[in-house]
Amino acid sequence: MTRARKSVGRVAFVGTGTGDAGLLTVRAAEVLAAAEVAYVDDSVSGAVRALIHGEIRPAEVIPADAAKALLADARNGLVVARVVAGDPFGSDAVTREALAVAKTPVPFEVVPALSVSAATATYAGVPAGPVRTEVDLRQGPVDFDQLAAAPGTLVLTVDAAEVGAVAEQLVASGLKPDSPMAVTCAGTTTAQLTVAGSLSEAELSAAGMAGAVVLTIGKAAAAHEKLAWWESRALFGWKILVPRTKEQAGAMSDLLRDFGAVPVEVPTIAVEPPRTPTQMERAIKGLVTGRYEWIVFTSTNAVKAVREKFEEFGLDARAFAGVKIACVGEQTAEAVRAFGIRPELVPSGEQSSEGLLADFPPYDDVLDPIDRVLLPRADIATETLAEGLRERGWEIDDVTAYRTVRAAPPAAEIRDAIKSGGFQAVCFTSSSTVRNLVGIAGKPHNKTVVACIGPQTAATAREFGLRVDVQPETANVASLIEALAEFAVKRAEEEREKAAAAPARRSRAGTRSRTVR
Repeated sequence: MTRARKSVGRVAFVGTGTGDAGLLTVRAAEVLAAAEVAYVDDSVSGAVRALIHGEIRPAEVIPADAAKALLADARNGLVVARVVAGDPFGSDAVTREALAVAKTPVPFEVVPALSVSAATATYAGVPAGPVRTEVDLRQGPVDFDQLAAAPGTLVLTVDAAEVGAVAEQLVASGLKPDSPMAVTCAGTTTAQLTVAGSLSEAELSAAGMAGAVVLTIGKAAAAHEKLAWWESRALFGWKILVPRTKEQAGAMSDLLRDFGAVPVEVPTIAVEPPRTPTQMERAIKGLVTGRYEWIVFTSTNAVKAVREKFEEFGLDARAFAGVKIACVGEQTAEAVRAFGIRPELVPSGEQSSEGLLADFPPYDDVLDPIDRVLLPRADIATETLAEGLRERGWEIDDVTAYRTVRAAPPAAEIRDAIKSGGFQAVCFTSSSTVRNLVGIAGKPHNKTVVACIGPQTAATAREFGLRVDVQPETANVASLIEALAEFAVKRAEEEREKAAAAPARRSRAGTRSRTVR
């Protein structure tokens, strides 16, 4: 009888490039998801760490002979990821680890990463082109004469404090002082800043920058003003408060990041089940037995609550057969469609309870075989919709589908930022987010832009003494963010017009990409 051989795992050396999880290669994301154990450098970003499904171990726990730890896990049948900032072969230490693993039968792979310097140049709007020289000057001495003579664009990673000295040596080695130049710090992040000018102005351009910066030199650097796509986004650098439930904040934050904003999620409400399940259980039974002509969903939370009850009772979308569905707002309608159902009624005008009532048909004892409407909603919902439906002749089963409770106050620094104007904007998506934010953290500063998803939310904001700056025509999150971006663009144009009308004053050399404030 032969013994079954113990399966051998494998090792993957994964580069994470700039640290932006969105810029990982597809293969890197696959390896991180499949890894059972990962040894991760301190400098690897939290966004990348979140993609690792297995056990995360700090890289410091690897002994001096790091490969032994990796090989021990692999020989025990584990899939091991060695996760590093930048490119795996950009580190001599990691290269030695790979060489040691290569001497054994354990299979391994190396997943390269996008070059930090190349990515930064691209995000700065500098088309470095196919002929370029990329050098990290922090890694040791270089031949500046050879560097100055290199064809194409120079893409140099250098410590911010050394930018002036590097520029002087390049000029001394033959580069012209008026060579176009751009220096970028915090590349590919929402804190990115690019200052463009000439090589002779490099030291002034880097003033105020810290840490590693990318210095691009050559004709391509002159294109920055026209191609600065990253820093020119409507909400670039705006710090925006997102007061939503923990479960809902993610989608809004992703949209804000697409416009260049820095979202800060502050849960103000938490959604909890009803204190007793009896009402909801009776309502679900009524749906199945044909008690209702209509069901009206007022929020995505209401859709979620009904869907969870369906799953609890082993039901699916077929239980809605014969029941008409109305939704307050397109976002709620999308949640219903995701359930596999097409709603019969969404407001054609204002996306609110009033808008739905304007379109909702009155009860007709000839055309409508059943006169009852199911209204599953929050425990603190207003009576506007229920009363309006009764006025139209319908009987209403007003059921508490979920409760909204106030979240705990945010950290002291968040509260201080809210009150002192540390946020450029706040996005309110319901009246309860307004009430609860003010209750747990205080009113936003008067200079903070207030964006409200719809008329009811805006009315509540005004009741609390807030100035409403942004309200979209359609009450959904995407429209809210787009309206805020349009507001920011308009404000930026007004500021440029004011600046053009005033005497031109320059406090520093070169031109600078500015964030909208």
